[in-house]
Amino acid sequence: MTSRTRPARVAVCAALLLAAATGCAGGSGPAAGTATPGATTGRTGAADSGAPSAAAGGASAPTGFTLVASGDVLPHDSIIQRAAEAANEAGYDFVPMFSGAKPLVSHADLAICHMETVYGEEGGPYTGYPAFKSPPEIAAALRATGYDSCSTASNHTLDDGAAGLRRTLDALDKAGVRHAGSARTAEEAARPTLLRAGGATVAQLAYTYDTNGYPLPEGQPWAVKLLDENRVIADARAARAAGADVVVVSVHWGTEWQTEPDERQLSLGRALTASQSGGRPDIDLIIGTHAHVPQAYEKVNGTWIVYGMGDQIAGDMINHDGAYDARGNMSSIGRFTFAPPRTAGGRWEVTKAEFVPQWFDTAHGRVVSLGAAEDGDAREAEIRETIRQAVLGRGADKDGLVMGN
Repeated sequence: MTSRTRPARVAVCAALLLAAATGCAGGSGPAAGTATPGATTGRTGAADSGAPSAAAGGASAPTGFTLVASGDVLPHDSIIQRAAEAANEAGYDFVPMFSGAKPLVSHADLAICHMETVYGEEGGPYTGYPAFKSPPEIAAALRATGYDSCSTASNHTLDDGAAGLRRTLDALDKAGVRHAGSARTAEEAARPTLLRAGGATVAQLAYTYDTNGYPLPEGQPWAVKLLDENRVIADARAARAAGADVVVVSVHWGTEWQTEPDERQLSLGRALTASQSGGRPDIDLIIGTHAHVPQAYEKVNGTWIVYGMGDQIAGDMINHDGAYDARGNMSSIGRFTFAPPRTAGGRWEVTKAEFVPQWFDTAHGRVVSLGAAEDGDAREAEIRETIRQAVLGRGADKDGLVMGN
């Protein structure tokens, strides 16, 4: 899939690259209690799951949790420059950009982002489209916002080869942000990312449809997880065997600038949600990125799929027709409340599914959380409605999806 995703102010120069450009957005020790080895303890604020607070005999029952997930973090040149200005040219400060998302993200028990690009060396140079090298200070901003883990498998994961991949994961580790989808060693690639949320161990798995034609590093076929149905299912089952109560799959897929999910998204979504072991689904939630525009949520075979979150952070976006397209700065945050199984060996169920419309205001360099409230100006109301129509485009409201705050 080819990409036309670059800031509007560089559209003329980028047009020369159009024909050659390729897709652009595209375990650690025991936790508390009886947590599975490998799971990291996260925020454990109680979610309203509707489950009993104590098990038979007075033992505490597992508590439910809320999970939020958001769209692509895609730092174009204009985003990098704004972060430099926020730091008074003494480094890069991305924290203010995420401030509008922080209340929602930080109050979740588990928060997942998608880090689209790789990081450059300390001090730069840093680049935007078409081969991204972002300032590593983004990792600290993600953590400050409240993100616990990020998917790192995208069509840009190999923009700077194995070195860029390693720098990115090193920076996320340093900031205290977990990651899934790319790896520095074979051992790391084989180990599922396990996180704690409420009373559950949650596995995050991540995959990308392609790496923009860049080959996997020599001798490192495990460096980036490529999207394949059988591989995803095998990994999900392995994560269950490693102790995961809930398996979340992040997928970088779809057709850029297309609001409707494409046929591969639909067919793969059906196959993945149909996969079961012992009468229990292998996958509990699918979170999609890459298309640059908000796409639908849908409950398929009893499992929620977000086909595309949209871009959470990006410069002014240019579509395939060479025109500025405001949809490229629209996104949603998905918020899912999980309740513990009501029977032994049962599934953790989503008891509440919500979406929160968001918009990246490029003029002010801020995420704006629109939510269900009717406040805001006419432009924000129009953006909210555009996102709402996309998200509900496959009838998710009939399965209980609601707009949240």
